[in-house]
Amino acid sequence: MSVALKIDSAAAAAAPGAEEAWALPLEKLNPGHAERFQNDTIWPVFERLRREDPIHFTPESEFGPYWSITRWEDILAVDTNHEAFSSAQGIALANLESRAAQEAAMRAMGREPDRRGGAGFITMDEPEHSVQRKAVSPTLAPSNIAAMSPVVRERAGAILDSLPIGQPFDWVDLVSKELTAMTLATLFDFPFEQRRKLTYWSDMVTNQPGHGPVESFEHKAMAMYECFGAFEELWKQRLDAPPSIDLISMLINNPHTREMPLRVFQGNVILLIVGGNDTTRNTISGSVYNLNKFPAEYDKLRANPGLIPSMVSETIRYQTPLAHMSRVATRDVEIGGKTIKAGELVVMWYISGNRDENVVENPNAYIIDRERPRQHLSFGFGVHRCVGNRVAEMQLTIIWEEILKRFPRIEVVGEPVRSYSPFVHGFESMQVVIPGRA
Repeated sequence: MSVALKIDSAAAAAAPGAEEAWALPLEKLNPGHAERFQNDTIWPVFERLRREDPIHFTPESEFGPYWSITRWEDILAVDTNHEAFSSAQGIALANLESRAAQEAAMRAMGREPDRRGGAGFITMDEPEHSVQRKAVSPTLAPSNIAAMSPVVRERAGAILDSLPIGQPFDWVDLVSKELTAMTLATLFDFPFEQRRKLTYWSDMVTNQPGHGPVESFEHKAMAMYECFGAFEELWKQRLDAPPSIDLISMLINNPHTREMPLRVFQGNVILLIVGGNDTTRNTISGSVYNLNKFPAEYDKLRANPGLIPSMVSETIRYQTPLAHMSRVATRDVEIGGKTIKAGELVVMWYISGNRDENVVENPNAYIIDRERPRQHLSFGFGVHRCVGNRVAEMQLTIIWEEILKRFPRIEVVGEPVRSYSPFVHGFESMQVVIPGRA
Protein backbone atom coordinates (compact mmCIF):
# COMPACT_ATOMS: atom_id res chain seq x y z
CA MET A 1 0.00 0.00 0.00
CA SER A 2 1.36 3.42 -0.93
CA VAL A 3 1.99 6.24 1.55
CA ALA A 4 -0.86 8.20 -0.04
CA LEU A 5 -3.30 5.40 0.55
CA LYS A 6 -2.16 5.09 4.16
CA ILE A 7 -2.86 8.77 4.67
CA ASP A 8 -6.25 8.48 2.99
CA SER A 9 -7.12 5.44 5.05
CA ALA A 10 -6.21 7.25 8.24
CA ALA A 11 -8.54 10.08 7.31
CA ALA A 12 -11.27 7.62 6.38
CA ALA A 13 -10.93 5.90 9.75
CA ALA A 14 -12.61 8.90 11.40
CA ALA A 15 -15.85 8.39 9.44
CA PRO A 16 -18.86 6.83 11.23
CA GLY A 17 -18.74 3.04 10.90
CA ALA A 18 -15.15 3.08 9.67
CA GLU A 19 -13.68 0.99 12.47
CA GLU A 20 -15.94 -1.99 11.72
CA ALA A 21 -15.69 -1.56 7.95
CA TRP A 22 -11.87 -1.68 7.96
CA ALA A 23 -11.54 -4.33 10.68
CA LEU A 24 -13.79 -7.06 9.28
CA PRO A 25 -12.20 -9.80 7.15
CA LEU A 26 -13.06 -9.08 3.52
CA GLU A 27 -15.04 -12.29 3.14
CA LYS A 28 -17.27 -11.16 6.03
CA LEU A 29 -17.98 -7.77 4.49
CA ASN A 30 -21.63 -7.57 3.39
CA PRO A 31 -22.27 -4.11 1.91
CA GLY A 32 -26.01 -4.72 1.69
CA HIS A 33 -26.74 -4.45 5.43
CA ALA A 34 -29.80 -2.18 5.61
CA GLU A 35 -28.75 -0.84 9.03
CA ARG A 36 -25.70 0.82 7.52
CA PHE A 37 -27.86 2.70 5.05
CA GLN A 38 -30.28 3.82 7.73
CA ASN A 39 -27.41 4.93 10.00
CA ASP A 40 -25.46 6.54 7.12
CA THR A 41 -22.38 4.41 7.87
CA ILE A 42 -22.11 2.80 4.44
CA TRP A 43 -19.36 5.01 3.03
CA PRO A 44 -16.29 3.35 4.64
CA VAL A 45 -17.50 -0.06 3.44
CA PHE A 46 -17.54 1.05 -0.17
CA GLU A 47 -14.31 3.01 0.16
CA ARG A 48 -12.55 -0.13 1.40
CA LEU A 49 -14.02 -2.30 -1.34
CA ARG A 50 -13.05 0.15 -4.10
CA ARG A 51 -9.47 0.09 -2.82
CA GLU A 52 -8.96 -3.52 -1.77
CA ASP A 53 -11.55 -5.69 -3.50
CA PRO A 54 -13.58 -3.83 -6.14
CA ILE A 55 -15.09 -7.08 -7.49
CA HIS A 56 -16.13 -8.49 -4.13
CA PHE A 57 -17.85 -11.78 -3.30
CA THR A 58 -20.02 -12.13 -0.20
CA PRO A 59 -20.52 -15.89 0.28
CA GLU A 60 -23.17 -15.67 3.02
CA SER A 61 -25.77 -12.98 3.66
CA GLU A 62 -29.47 -12.43 4.18
CA PHE A 63 -29.63 -12.16 0.38
CA GLY A 64 -27.68 -15.33 -0.28
CA PRO A 65 -24.27 -15.20 -2.02
CA TYR A 66 -23.62 -12.24 -4.32
CA TRP A 67 -20.95 -10.19 -6.06
CA SER A 68 -20.51 -6.45 -5.43
CA ILE A 69 -19.24 -4.22 -8.23
CA THR A 70 -18.05 -0.97 -6.67
CA ARG A 71 -15.90 0.96 -9.19
CA TRP A 72 -17.26 3.20 -11.95
CA GLU A 73 -15.70 1.45 -14.94
CA ASP A 74 -16.68 -2.04 -13.77
CA ILE A 75 -20.26 -0.94 -13.07
CA LEU A 76 -20.42 0.55 -16.56
CA ALA A 77 -19.12 -2.70 -18.05
CA VAL A 78 -21.84 -4.75 -16.35
CA ASP A 79 -24.65 -2.27 -16.97
CA THR A 80 -23.98 -2.04 -20.70
CA ASN A 81 -23.62 -5.80 -21.23
CA HIS A 82 -27.24 -6.95 -21.09
CA GLU A 83 -26.39 -10.15 -22.96
CA ALA A 84 -24.08 -11.42 -20.20
CA PHE A 85 -26.00 -9.92 -17.26
CA SER A 86 -29.73 -10.56 -17.14
CA SER A 87 -32.44 -8.57 -15.34
CA ALA A 88 -35.05 -11.31 -15.63
CA GLN A 89 -34.66 -12.55 -12.04
CA GLY A 90 -35.11 -9.13 -10.44
CA ILE A 91 -33.17 -5.92 -10.17
CA ALA A 92 -32.68 -5.53 -6.40
CA LEU A 93 -31.28 -7.49 -3.48
CA ALA A 94 -34.06 -9.44 -1.79
CA ASN A 95 -33.88 -10.68 1.80
CA LEU A 96 -34.57 -14.39 1.38
CA GLU A 97 -36.51 -14.87 4.61
CA SER A 98 -38.57 -11.76 3.96
CA ARG A 99 -39.31 -12.82 0.40
CA ALA A 100 -40.51 -16.24 1.56
CA ALA A 101 -42.79 -14.62 4.17
CA GLN A 102 -44.17 -12.16 1.63
CA GLU A 103 -44.85 -14.91 -0.91
CA ALA A 104 -46.68 -16.92 1.75
CA ALA A 105 -48.85 -13.89 2.56
CA MET A 106 -49.68 -13.37 -1.12
CA ARG A 107 -50.61 -17.04 -1.60
CA ALA A 108 -52.88 -16.82 1.43
CA MET A 109 -54.75 -14.09 -0.47
CA GLY A 110 -55.03 -16.23 -3.60
CA ARG A 111 -52.30 -14.47 -5.58
CA GLU A 112 -49.31 -16.35 -6.95
CA PRO A 113 -46.14 -14.27 -6.52
CA ASP A 114 -43.68 -13.70 -9.33
CA ARG A 115 -40.35 -15.17 -8.22
CA ARG A 116 -38.42 -12.80 -10.47
CA GLY A 117 -39.16 -9.85 -8.21
CA GLY A 118 -41.73 -8.35 -10.54
CA ALA A 119 -42.66 -8.72 -14.18
CA GLY A 120 -42.38 -5.15 -15.45
CA PHE A 121 -40.16 -4.27 -18.39
CA ILE A 122 -37.18 -3.50 -16.15
CA THR A 123 -37.09 -7.22 -15.29
CA MET A 124 -37.14 -8.26 -18.93
CA ASP A 125 -34.25 -8.92 -21.27
CA GLU A 126 -34.07 -8.01 -24.93
CA PRO A 127 -35.99 -7.95 -27.17
CA GLU A 128 -39.07 -8.00 -24.89
CA HIS A 129 -37.69 -5.19 -22.71
CA SER A 130 -37.45 -2.60 -25.48
CA VAL A 131 -40.91 -3.45 -26.84
CA GLN A 132 -42.50 -2.75 -23.46
CA ARG A 133 -40.34 0.29 -22.72
CA LYS A 134 -41.18 1.95 -26.05
CA ALA A 135 -44.87 1.70 -25.25
CA VAL A 136 -44.61 4.20 -22.37
CA SER A 137 -41.81 6.35 -23.78
CA PRO A 138 -44.07 8.95 -25.49
CA THR A 139 -45.53 9.96 -22.11
CA LEU A 140 -42.00 10.66 -20.87
CA ALA A 141 -40.75 12.32 -24.05
CA PRO A 142 -39.34 15.89 -23.96
CA SER A 143 -42.39 17.35 -25.73
CA ASN A 144 -44.80 15.94 -23.17
CA ILE A 145 -42.55 16.95 -20.29
CA ALA A 146 -42.47 20.50 -21.66
CA ALA A 147 -46.27 20.49 -21.84
CA MET A 148 -46.47 19.33 -18.23
CA SER A 149 -43.97 21.83 -16.86
CA PRO A 150 -46.36 24.80 -16.36
CA VAL A 151 -48.73 22.58 -14.37
CA VAL A 152 -45.88 21.25 -12.23
CA ARG A 153 -44.68 24.81 -11.64
CA GLU A 154 -48.13 25.97 -10.56
CA ARG A 155 -48.43 23.05 -8.15
CA ALA A 156 -44.92 23.54 -6.78
CA GLY A 157 -45.71 27.17 -6.06
CA ALA A 158 -48.93 26.25 -4.30
CA ILE A 159 -47.14 23.68 -2.14
CA LEU A 160 -44.42 26.17 -1.15
CA ASP A 161 -46.92 28.95 -0.44
CA SER A 162 -48.78 26.67 1.98
CA LEU A 163 -45.71 25.95 4.15
CA PRO A 164 -45.50 27.35 7.69
CA ILE A 165 -42.94 30.07 8.41
CA GLY A 166 -40.83 29.91 11.57
CA GLN A 167 -42.21 26.52 12.64
CA PRO A 168 -40.62 23.06 12.23
CA PHE A 169 -42.31 20.75 9.72
CA ASP A 170 -41.51 17.56 7.82
CA TRP A 171 -40.13 18.55 4.42
CA VAL A 172 -40.36 14.96 3.14
CA ASP A 173 -44.11 14.81 3.77
CA LEU A 174 -45.25 18.30 2.87
CA VAL A 175 -43.00 18.93 -0.13
CA SER A 176 -41.07 15.97 -1.54
CA LYS A 177 -43.86 13.42 -1.33
CA GLU A 178 -46.56 15.87 -2.31
CA LEU A 179 -44.92 17.20 -5.48
CA THR A 180 -43.96 13.75 -6.75
CA ALA A 181 -47.43 12.38 -5.98
CA MET A 182 -49.01 15.22 -7.97
CA THR A 183 -46.72 14.60 -10.96
CA LEU A 184 -47.16 10.83 -10.85
CA ALA A 185 -50.94 11.17 -10.69
CA THR A 186 -50.77 13.33 -13.83
CA LEU A 187 -48.58 10.80 -15.67
CA PHE A 188 -51.04 8.01 -14.87
CA ASP A 189 -54.13 10.24 -15.09
CA PHE A 190 -54.85 8.79 -11.67
CA PRO A 191 -57.65 10.36 -9.59
CA PHE A 192 -55.92 13.48 -8.31
CA GLU A 193 -57.63 13.56 -4.93
CA GLN A 194 -56.29 10.05 -4.28
CA ARG A 195 -52.72 10.84 -5.32
CA ARG A 196 -51.16 10.01 -1.95
CA LYS A 197 -52.24 6.40 -2.46
CA LEU A 198 -49.45 6.27 -5.03
CA THR A 199 -46.96 7.36 -2.36
CA TYR A 200 -48.37 4.83 0.07
CA TRP A 201 -48.19 1.95 -2.39
CA SER A 202 -44.64 2.84 -3.33
CA ASP A 203 -43.63 2.82 0.34
CA MET A 204 -45.37 -0.51 0.85
CA VAL A 205 -43.42 -2.05 -2.04
CA THR A 206 -40.00 -0.85 -0.95
CA ASN A 207 -40.20 -1.32 2.83
CA GLN A 208 -40.11 -4.34 5.14
CA PRO A 209 -42.38 -4.87 8.18
CA GLY A 210 -41.50 -2.44 10.94
CA HIS A 211 -40.26 0.20 8.50
CA GLY A 212 -42.15 2.90 6.64
CA PRO A 213 -45.90 2.20 6.75
CA VAL A 214 -45.51 -1.63 6.61
CA GLU A 215 -46.89 -3.38 9.69
CA SER A 216 -46.65 -7.00 8.48
CA PHE A 217 -46.28 -9.07 5.33
CA GLU A 218 -50.04 -9.53 5.33
CA HIS A 219 -50.40 -5.74 5.44
CA LYS A 220 -47.96 -5.44 2.55
CA ALA A 221 -49.86 -8.06 0.52
CA MET A 222 -53.16 -6.27 1.16
CA ALA A 223 -51.70 -3.00 -0.11
CA MET A 224 -50.53 -4.69 -3.30
CA TYR A 225 -53.99 -6.23 -3.73
CA GLU A 226 -55.53 -2.77 -3.40
CA CYS A 227 -53.00 -1.21 -5.79
CA PHE A 228 -53.44 -3.84 -8.49
CA GLY A 229 -57.21 -3.69 -8.16
CA ALA A 230 -57.21 0.09 -8.65
CA PHE A 231 -55.02 -0.07 -11.75
CA GLU A 232 -56.93 -2.99 -13.24
CA GLU A 233 -60.05 -0.83 -12.94
CA LEU A 234 -58.28 2.07 -14.68
CA TRP A 235 -57.28 -0.33 -17.45
CA LYS A 236 -60.88 -1.44 -17.95
CA GLN A 237 -62.12 2.17 -18.01
CA ARG A 238 -59.61 3.18 -20.71
CA LEU A 239 -59.68 0.03 -22.79
CA ASP A 240 -62.21 1.43 -25.27
CA ALA A 241 -61.74 5.13 -24.49
CA PRO A 242 -60.16 7.56 -26.97
CA PRO A 243 -56.32 7.39 -26.95
CA SER A 244 -54.58 9.67 -24.47
CA ILE A 245 -51.02 10.49 -23.44
CA ASP A 246 -51.15 8.96 -19.95
CA LEU A 247 -49.09 5.85 -19.14
CA ILE A 248 -52.07 3.47 -18.93
CA SER A 249 -53.47 4.60 -22.27
CA MET A 250 -50.03 4.25 -23.84
CA LEU A 251 -49.87 0.60 -22.76
CA ILE A 252 -53.43 -0.06 -23.96
CA ASN A 253 -52.97 1.53 -27.38
CA ASN A 254 -49.67 -0.11 -28.21
CA PRO A 255 -50.27 -3.42 -30.04
CA HIS A 256 -47.31 -5.04 -28.27
CA THR A 257 -48.64 -4.32 -24.77
CA ARG A 258 -52.42 -4.27 -25.18
CA GLU A 259 -52.65 -8.05 -24.70
CA MET A 260 -49.86 -8.42 -22.14
CA PRO A 261 -50.48 -10.87 -19.26
CA LEU A 262 -51.92 -9.43 -16.07
CA ARG A 263 -48.74 -10.10 -14.09
CA VAL A 264 -46.74 -8.08 -16.64
CA PHE A 265 -49.14 -5.15 -16.37
CA GLN A 266 -48.89 -5.32 -12.58
CA GLY A 267 -45.10 -5.37 -12.79
CA ASN A 268 -45.11 -2.31 -15.05
CA VAL A 269 -47.43 -0.49 -12.63
CA ILE A 270 -45.08 -1.14 -9.69
CA LEU A 271 -42.03 -0.15 -11.74
CA LEU A 272 -43.60 3.16 -12.81
CA ILE A 273 -44.95 3.96 -9.34
CA VAL A 274 -41.66 3.30 -7.53
CA GLY A 275 -39.53 4.77 -10.30
CA GLY A 276 -41.63 7.91 -10.45
CA ASN A 277 -41.90 8.35 -6.70
CA ASP A 278 -38.93 7.29 -4.61
CA THR A 279 -36.12 8.57 -6.78
CA THR A 280 -37.41 12.10 -7.31
CA ARG A 281 -38.74 12.67 -3.82
CA ASN A 282 -35.50 11.53 -2.17
CA THR A 283 -33.43 13.76 -4.41
CA ILE A 284 -35.64 16.74 -3.55
CA SER A 285 -35.08 16.01 0.14
CA GLY A 286 -31.39 15.35 -0.47
CA SER A 287 -30.93 18.73 -2.13
CA VAL A 288 -32.18 20.56 0.98
CA TYR A 289 -30.12 18.36 3.29
CA ASN A 290 -26.87 18.67 1.33
CA LEU A 291 -27.16 22.42 0.81
CA ASN A 292 -27.39 22.69 4.59
CA LYS A 293 -24.48 20.32 5.07
CA PHE A 294 -22.38 22.38 2.63
CA PRO A 295 -23.49 25.98 3.37
CA ALA A 296 -20.95 27.53 0.99
CA GLU A 297 -22.73 25.72 -1.85
CA TYR A 298 -26.06 27.09 -0.65
CA ASP A 299 -24.52 30.57 -0.76
CA LYS A 300 -23.40 29.93 -4.36
CA LEU A 301 -26.90 28.86 -5.35
CA ARG A 302 -28.62 31.87 -3.81
CA ALA A 303 -26.11 34.19 -5.44
CA ASN A 304 -26.54 32.51 -8.83
CA PRO A 305 -29.86 30.70 -9.48
CA GLY A 306 -28.44 29.80 -12.88
CA LEU A 307 -26.62 27.00 -11.06
CA ILE A 308 -29.90 25.15 -10.39
CA PRO A 309 -29.53 22.60 -13.25
CA SER A 310 -25.95 21.87 -12.20
CA MET A 311 -27.01 21.57 -8.56
CA VAL A 312 -29.77 19.15 -9.55
CA SER A 313 -27.30 16.87 -11.32
CA GLU A 314 -24.80 17.05 -8.48
CA THR A 315 -27.54 16.13 -6.01
CA ILE A 316 -28.55 13.14 -8.13
CA ARG A 317 -24.92 11.96 -8.03
CA TYR A 318 -24.30 12.73 -4.37
CA GLN A 319 -27.61 11.33 -3.13
CA THR A 320 -27.82 8.36 -5.55
CA PRO A 321 -31.52 7.72 -4.79
CA LEU A 322 -31.37 4.08 -5.89
CA ALA A 323 -28.22 2.64 -4.33
CA HIS A 324 -27.92 -0.38 -6.58
CA MET A 325 -29.28 -2.54 -9.35
CA SER A 326 -28.71 -6.27 -9.59
CA ARG A 327 -28.25 -8.72 -12.46
CA VAL A 328 -27.65 -12.46 -12.86
CA ALA A 329 -24.78 -13.68 -15.02
CA THR A 330 -25.97 -15.67 -18.05
CA ARG A 331 -22.50 -17.17 -18.58
CA ASP A 332 -19.07 -17.15 -16.98
CA VAL A 333 -17.63 -13.62 -17.18
CA GLU A 334 -14.24 -12.30 -16.08
CA ILE A 335 -14.12 -8.81 -14.59
CA GLY A 336 -11.13 -7.32 -12.83
CA GLY A 337 -9.35 -10.66 -12.63
CA LYS A 338 -12.34 -12.37 -10.98
CA THR A 339 -14.57 -14.95 -12.66
CA ILE A 340 -18.29 -14.50 -12.12
CA LYS A 341 -19.98 -17.78 -12.93
CA ALA A 342 -23.22 -18.32 -14.79
CA GLY A 343 -26.21 -18.01 -12.46
CA GLU A 344 -24.46 -15.87 -9.85
CA LEU A 345 -26.02 -12.66 -8.54
CA VAL A 346 -24.18 -9.43 -9.37
CA VAL A 347 -24.92 -6.10 -7.65
CA MET A 348 -23.87 -2.82 -9.24
CA TRP A 349 -23.44 -0.35 -6.40
CA TYR A 350 -24.19 2.96 -8.14
CA ILE A 351 -23.81 4.67 -4.78
CA SER A 352 -20.17 3.54 -4.65
CA GLY A 353 -19.39 4.23 -8.29
CA ASN A 354 -20.61 7.81 -7.84
CA ARG A 355 -17.89 8.23 -5.18
CA ASP A 356 -15.11 6.59 -7.24
CA GLU A 357 -12.00 8.71 -6.73
CA ASN A 358 -10.56 7.54 -10.05
CA VAL A 359 -13.40 9.14 -12.02
CA VAL A 360 -14.96 11.88 -9.88
CA GLU A 361 -12.67 14.56 -8.48
CA ASN A 362 -13.13 15.10 -4.74
CA PRO A 363 -16.16 12.76 -4.81
CA ASN A 364 -17.13 13.07 -1.14
CA ALA A 365 -17.67 16.81 -1.51
CA TYR A 366 -20.96 18.27 -2.69
CA ILE A 367 -19.97 20.81 -5.37
CA ILE A 368 -22.87 22.34 -7.29
CA ASP A 369 -20.75 23.94 -10.03
CA ARG A 370 -18.72 20.91 -11.06
CA GLU A 371 -17.22 20.99 -14.53
CA ARG A 372 -19.23 17.93 -15.65
CA PRO A 373 -22.19 17.73 -13.28
CA ARG A 374 -24.12 15.19 -15.36
CA GLN A 375 -21.29 12.67 -15.00
CA HIS A 376 -22.94 10.20 -12.65
CA LEU A 377 -24.26 6.63 -12.59
CA SER A 378 -27.57 7.28 -10.84
CA PHE A 379 -29.77 6.76 -13.91
CA GLY A 380 -27.89 3.65 -15.03
CA PHE A 381 -26.58 2.95 -18.51
CA GLY A 382 -27.39 0.73 -21.44
CA VAL A 383 -30.84 -0.54 -22.37
CA HIS A 384 -32.14 -0.17 -18.80
CA ARG A 385 -31.18 3.50 -18.37
CA CYS A 386 -33.92 5.26 -16.38
CA VAL A 387 -36.79 6.04 -18.74
CA GLY A 388 -38.08 8.89 -16.56
CA ASN A 389 -34.84 10.74 -15.87
CA ARG A 390 -35.99 13.94 -17.63
CA VAL A 391 -39.20 14.04 -15.59
CA ALA A 392 -37.14 13.82 -12.40
CA GLU A 393 -34.81 16.62 -13.50
CA MET A 394 -37.76 18.78 -14.53
CA GLN A 395 -39.41 18.50 -11.11
CA LEU A 396 -36.17 19.20 -9.25
CA THR A 397 -35.36 22.21 -11.40
CA ILE A 398 -38.82 23.72 -11.02
CA ILE A 399 -39.09 23.23 -7.26
CA TRP A 400 -35.76 25.01 -6.72
CA GLU A 401 -36.61 27.84 -9.09
CA GLU A 402 -39.75 28.40 -7.05
CA ILE A 403 -37.96 27.98 -3.71
CA LEU A 404 -35.39 30.66 -4.50
CA LYS A 405 -38.16 33.10 -5.42
CA ARG A 406 -39.72 32.68 -1.98
CA PHE A 407 -37.29 31.63 0.73
CA PRO A 408 -33.83 33.05 1.50
CA ARG A 409 -33.05 29.87 3.44
CA ILE A 410 -34.46 26.51 4.42
CA GLU A 411 -32.79 25.20 7.59
CA VAL A 412 -32.58 21.50 8.44
CA VAL A 413 -33.06 21.03 12.19
CA GLY A 414 -31.57 17.73 13.34
CA GLU A 415 -30.57 14.66 11.39
CA PRO A 416 -33.23 13.16 9.09
CA VAL A 417 -34.67 9.68 9.54
CA ARG A 418 -33.21 7.65 6.69
CA SER A 419 -34.74 4.71 4.86
CA TYR A 420 -34.04 1.19 6.11
CA SER A 421 -33.06 -0.19 2.73
CA PRO A 422 -29.96 -1.01 0.69
CA PHE A 423 -31.98 -0.19 -2.44
CA VAL A 424 -33.91 3.06 -1.88
CA HIS A 425 -31.38 5.55 -0.53
CA GLY A 426 -33.60 8.18 0.95
CA PHE A 427 -35.38 9.84 3.83
CA GLU A 428 -38.45 8.88 5.83
CA SER A 429 -38.69 12.32 7.42
CA MET A 430 -36.65 15.52 7.75
CA GLN A 431 -37.55 18.41 9.99
CA VAL A 432 -36.86 21.88 8.61
CA VAL A 433 -37.63 25.49 9.49
CA ILE A 434 -38.12 28.31 7.00
CA PRO A 435 -37.12 31.47 8.93
CA GLY A 436 -38.84 33.89 6.57
CA ARG A 437 -39.96 34.77 3.07
CA ALA A 438 -38.03 36.69 0.46
